[in-house]
Amino acid sequence: MDTPAASADAAKLHGDAVVIDGTCPLLRRKEFVDWYREGGVTACAPTVGSTASAEDTLRNLGSWHRLLASRDDLVLVERAEQVAAAKRDGRLGLVFHFQGADPIENDLDLVEAYRALGVRMVQLAYNIRNRVGDGCEEANDGGLSRFGRDLVARLNENRMIVDGSHTGARTTLEAIDASTRPFVFSHANARAVHDCPRNISDEQIRAAAATGGLVGINGFPAFVGAGPRPRIDDFLRHLDHVVELVGIDHVALGIDYYEGMHPVANDAEAAKMYGEQLAVRRWSAEVYPPPPHHYPAGMDTPRTL
Repeated sequence: MDTPAASADAAKLHGDAVVIDGTCPLLRRKEFVDWYREGGVTACAPTVGSTASAEDTLRNLGSWHRLLASRDDLVLVERAEQVAAAKRDGRLGLVFHFQGADPIENDLDLVEAYRALGVRMVQLAYNIRNRVGDGCEEANDGGLSRFGRDLVARLNENRMIVDGSHTGARTTLEAIDASTRPFVFSHANARAVHDCPRNISDEQIRAAAATGGLVGINGFPAFVGAGPRPRIDDFLRHLDHVVELVGIDHVALGIDYYEGMHPVANDAEAAKMYGEQLAVRRWSAEVYPPPPHHYPAGMDTPRTL
């Protein structure tokens, strides 16, 4: 039974904690940055690049730096110790994240350019095949390409986190084997808990943990469970599974709030966005059911995290 004392203890625990959300595509709309502050988040990882060109990604990064220059309550996180500093100073830390390697095009020197602009985590693929390897929705997974191996090495050299979310199983396992630094699945749930192509196997979880890496538990409803409105207990089952498999040091949060979720998008906006993703084959109806997309009850949005 909840009591005022228990609620106060919970609020203090949350207020004292360093809370990191490792995947935040909702922040493609920058007006939602304050929702993360309201939810008590210490640092979050906005999606600043994905399937767009280098030119478009550069323009987007410029807009992020413009926002940072205008807000004293935000700080770009480029080193781990800056997360603790953000907590101490009451600021929201931003860790720039690519959901897919397309912005690197075929020029590995862009890795250094993006690093100079603050990018610190790069996901290899986004559901479909690219220069690096195969996405998790491809029927055949050919593994990491030669370009992909070179990219992993360059990211390691620049101390930029390699992320296997949305990427095919063989491609991720080969990337883990090639990596000399910790490897993450920034937002991927356990397939053993809910069998979905976007979720990852125990083998992938163990392999990432063996590098010192993390698995961020995802709140997108279709990856949490079979129903359209998952409960927080459904979300916690994935977290518990990873803890039991590899230990608490290797589990994180990558909740994946996005701009088409309920209640951010109205029905027409959500349907339009959904149709666009299906049309370009980045999403399939089998893996991504139609909206509305309700995140686990109690943590429906970043404001209630």
